Amino acid sequence: MKHKFTQQSFTLAIKIVAVICSLGIIFYFMPRAKNFGYTFEVGRPWQYELLTASFDFPIYKSDKEIKKEEDSLLTKFVPYFNLNGDCAKEQLDKFSEETDNKLDARLHAFVAKRLKEIYAKGVVNFTQLEKLKDFGVKEISVITKNVVAGVCPIDDVFTTIEAYDYLFQDVSDMDTKTLRTFNMNRYIVENLIYDEKKSEQVKEELLSTVSRTYGLVQAGERIIDRGEIVTENDYKIINSLKIITEQQQHLSKQKTYLMVVGELLIIVIIVGLFLLYLYLFRPKFFYSTRSLLFFLAILVAMVAMASLAMRHTSLSPYILPFALLPIMVRVFFDSRTALFEHITAVLLSSFVMPNPYQFVLIQIIVGMVAVSTLKNMEQRSQLIQTAFWIFLTYSFTYLALMLMKSGTLENIDWWNFASFGVNGLLLLFAYGFIYIIEKTFDFLSDVTLIELSNINSKLMTEFSEKAPGTFQHSLQVSNLATEAAKKINANTLLVRTGALYHDIGKLTNPILFVENQVNYNPLMNLPFEKAAEVVINHVAEGVRLAEKHGLPRQIIDFIKTHHGKRKASYFYNSYKNQFPNQPINEARFTYPGPLPNTKETAILMMADAVEASSRSLKEHTEEEIDNLVDSIIDAQIAEGSFKNAPITFKNIETVKGVFKAKLKNIYHSRISYPELKKTSNNEETNQA
Repeated sequence: MKHKFTQQSFTLAIKIVAVICSLGIIFYFMPRAKNFGYTFEVGRPWQYELLTASFDFPIYKSDKEIKKEEDSLLTKFVPYFNLNGDCAKEQLDKFSEETDNKLDARLHAFVAKRLKEIYAKGVVNFTQLEKLKDFGVKEISVITKNVVAGVCPIDDVFTTIEAYDYLFQDVSDMDTKTLRTFNMNRYIVENLIYDEKKSEQVKEELLSTVSRTYGLVQAGERIIDRGEIVTENDYKIINSLKIITEQQQHLSKQKTYLMVVGELLIIVIIVGLFLLYLYLFRPKFFYSTRSLLFFLAILVAMVAMASLAMRHTSLSPYILPFALLPIMVRVFFDSRTALFEHITAVLLSSFVMPNPYQFVLIQIIVGMVAVSTLKNMEQRSQLIQTAFWIFLTYSFTYLALMLMKSGTLENIDWWNFASFGVNGLLLLFAYGFIYIIEKTFDFLSDVTLIELSNINSKLMTEFSEKAPGTFQHSLQVSNLATEAAKKINANTLLVRTGALYHDIGKLTNPILFVENQVNYNPLMNLPFEKAAEVVINHVAEGVRLAEKHGLPRQIIDFIKTHHGKRKASYFYNSYKNQFPNQPINEARFTYPGPLPNTKETAILMMADAVEASSRSLKEHTEEEIDNLVDSIIDAQIAEGSFKNAPITFKNIETVKGVFKAKLKNIYHSRISYPELKKTSNNEETNQA
């Protein structure tokens, strides 16, 4: 009892810590500064109440206007270059020293003259010169010995390439050939060096003269009222108010106490409502530690993804695959829970979105489509179809909202449709996430169940070859259980797969079980207790084989519970009949359990017993089949086999009806076909 209490306390502690951590992480990813609170665009109606200025603030020019004024001023910008006065003399001396007595006097004098002309105008760095021309610079200031010597047009200076070309201008081919043997590039170097510090200082002083504002809004002044169309001027005024508001907020590095309380309250309310939904309508999920951790993990992941994307990238909010959440939850749980958690994630994420109203509206509609189109995941094509429908939903919902707001196509951002397409492609990664979530949280998806129910798999093929009778029994039980599950809204795919594996333990020694025997039963030569032990042991062997082959826990549950804590009745009754006065150790004739604890495992227990017993009927009349089904299932009820399973008496009666109908179809009487008779002349004729 002490151990049980400790385990329950530990589980509760994990859940509490998980909830608190989730709330803390979500709070961390909330906006770090107060949102302006209004969404506005030029040409669209103002959706809020009358907006008035609560304080004086300037009207800021747009970035485009400021850039235009700055570009205009930059055409007057004159950068500074330092002249290396010694450079010309050094290069001329070097030229004379290296070419003396090697060039004729005429050519030597010509080159020296050209070099003097080049250095007189100045040689600058090519990259720097092109950059200045791109800024529209027309002139440069030349500094000699810390004194501005003058201003020269930027087109008059040389780059090293232009200087080299000028050196050979008007030179004959013969002289050009001669000069190139001396590698004239060596005598052309940059003598005008860009003074970055002084130039940038002058440039900043020039740009500082550009005013960032062009007017003032006084406190109490009317700005805009509900329904009015936002003009260009209105946009500048409202955007200026937004800039001032956010600047004031950033002056304080820490949030105020009331802001923190407000954010925490709204997070607790939204997450709390989702947890309340689980507690009231899905208690099984609420009390399951794995399920609760999954719900919290995927919720935090979606909010974190939205916050990081909006803070650190310029991505459209509609490129984020929010529909992954309802798809993942729907695959492992149900549509209602998937939609409820999707709405929870969308509401929390809306705080970081630039247009929260539009975001919430579109995402909720998308979530409804996601859970409606993805009924299950039995085929990969279903995910592709869902992604396609989600793309269409995004596109048409966004288009409808834009038309409703402005009544024109001009204000539609067509790039959003590309975002919708990328969103749809990202949803296809859900197939990989299913595997990761299965392994992380020990869940079981329809995809895995379909793979396991493939009777051509290696384990199933071995089962059919080594224990054909048991294999056929498992197939019949699977068919019976599947039909019953359909009628009472249980998981048909789960019960079908569980039924295929429930007797897999008989694969260890199939000849010991009657369905695989031919006119000889080795158990008849054993004491009743030993024979019962051999039969009962097929459950433990089944669990061992299932774990060896990596079968999911949910399938192993079918193996453990398909006999519950019933007795091996054949050997138990035989012992009682043979030794009526001797005490009996009932534990040796009783299966270890546990009892079925789900609808699906309860259905399998009924189907297994009914199908096995139906083979022993001498006559398969309707009355015999009805009596057999009623007696077996009623006995199971009387023994308390279903007391831990969430199955009602009405469900059980429905299951009985399905079993009776199916068994009657299986064992229905067949028409006796007439044989051909011979005529008197030995010719065969067909008899009607």
